[in-house]
Amino acid sequence: MDDSLNGHWFGCVVPKRYARRAVTRNLFKRQARSAFERHACGLPAGLWLVRLRAPFTPATFVSARSAALAAAARGELDGLFGPASR
Repeated sequence: MDDSLNGHWFGCVVPKRYARRAVTRNLFKRQARSAFERHACGLPAGLWLVRLRAPFTPATFVSARSAALAAAARGELDGLFGPASR
């Protein structure tokens, strides 16, 4: 583990009912880990858990692994971690 992440633990829960395809669940988990690493230096040490609470609309994101879906997930996650890291 990177020294900048000492004292930080991260977990991510992506229910199958909100992201049916494994590709989508894995994409969200990768985006969540990446967002956490970007903001970890400003976050207080402790256990951090991210849980997907609403589905991504299939009409908006037709592909399970699209650039638009990755950008939407990244934007949501940065919006969550950004204020907490101040």
